[in-house]
Amino acid sequence: MSGSPAVSSSESMRAEKRAVAGNSVLAAVVITLLKVVVGFTTGSLGILSEAAHSGLDLIATLITFFSVGVSDKPADADHQYGHGKIENFSAFVETGLLLLTCAWIIYEAVLRLFYRRVEIEPSMAAFAVMLFSMGVDWWRSRVLGRIANKYDSQALEADALHFSTDIWSAGVVVLGLLLVVAGRRFHIDWLRDSDPIAGLFVAGVVISVSWRLARRTVDQLLDAAPAGIRSQIQDAVSRVEGVLEVDRVRIRRAGNRYFADLNVGLARTVTFQRSGHLVAAVSEAVHGILPDADVTVQPLPRAQHTENIFDRIRAVATDRNLNVHDISVQDFAGHLHVEQHVELDERMTLKAAHDQVTELEADMRRDVPEIADILTHIESEPATIETPEELVSDAALERHLKAVAAQFPEILDMHDFVAKRVRGRLYVSCHCTFPDDLPLARVHDIQTELEIRFKQDAPELFRVLIHPEPSTDNRR
Repeated sequence: MSGSPAVSSSESMRAEKRAVAGNSVLAAVVITLLKVVVGFTTGSLGILSEAAHSGLDLIATLITFFSVGVSDKPADADHQYGHGKIENFSAFVETGLLLLTCAWIIYEAVLRLFYRRVEIEPSMAAFAVMLFSMGVDWWRSRVLGRIANKYDSQALEADALHFSTDIWSAGVVVLGLLLVVAGRRFHIDWLRDSDPIAGLFVAGVVISVSWRLARRTVDQLLDAAPAGIRSQIQDAVSRVEGVLEVDRVRIRRAGNRYFADLNVGLARTVTFQRSGHLVAAVSEAVHGILPDADVTVQPLPRAQHTENIFDRIRAVATDRNLNVHDISVQDFAGHLHVEQHVELDERMTLKAAHDQVTELEADMRRDVPEIADILTHIESEPATIETPEELVSDAALERHLKAVAAQFPEILDMHDFVAKRVRGRLYVSCHCTFPDDLPLARVHDIQTELEIRFKQDAPELFRVLIHPEPSTDNRR
């Protein structure tokens, strides 16, 4: 049985990264050995500096080889953000090795320029080795760069950058050797210093590369946010409908993986389910900028400036995970009287339910000080699934209730009449058709009055449910 596509892709990435890093190690071994041999046989500081540079590059490529094998391992209990930081650490170690190379090259160059004259013997082997080195560096910088861009690997990118600059530094060494040969042939004394000067140039190139790498690796190790990404994410998330504010955006990188942590303000009246939808939309907006990022979104409740008294009452109830409905507010000479219905678990005792409602009302008075008094109707929220005993076929009752409905001119039609008995009580439901443009408040008033009339004319009814429909949805 084959593994999942994601696992197969991850294994393919690890294999490809390790293969190119392994090839780079082999190339570094060969080049370093050749440079050491011709460096000592010719006495050229330029070649010896290149040999030292290549030797440290060999150590760096070994570190890279092992780091790319570890960095792509999935997160575990001890490394919950994965192992990607090993690549950043590898690049940091490589920077330190390069700076050590520079210190030795500069020291030796100063000695040769001012305190100790060293006669070098350029040979065809020296030129051949340096040209061969330039060709190998060109090949592996291209291969490493391609894989680094493909998988966004900082360790491989560091190696690719080194080897691309090595081409130029090796070229300067070759130029230095040519100038030494020219000085001897044409008896130009000062050209004998071309070799240590070439070594200083190599050191300058290495310092430049090291400085750029140092800044990047230190930023990654200290979790510095990529330039401009934070503001892009803020702008994208701010455009998500329903997001009131972007309170915090934090971004960190481990290897080739980004982690984004956001706090966003949402209306405090939104439901938990709606909050989940908005969190998903925020994550999608972040992925539009950082496609493979691991995104964590923390929603924060916020009061809106446009909230009315009803929104504020519902917000208090939502904070207590309670559902209030049928809210009515009356203004008695500047003193607000609130009437509301609240649903509580039908298995609660009256004492427990009353205590919970008392606490809810106290919270509402504290958060909405305009309220003078509150009257709460406590309803039982069903916690069990009922099984109807029978469906009742009562044509006379249906005709009678339709006649009652016909007395309301706004009701265009009544259909889908269903009567059933549940625990010995009669339940009736029906659909009523209304004009499309009838205000919802008027629809509710008619439903309420119709339920009252039904129960007055048929006292055996325990519950009446009326479903309103617009006329355009009820064309037959």
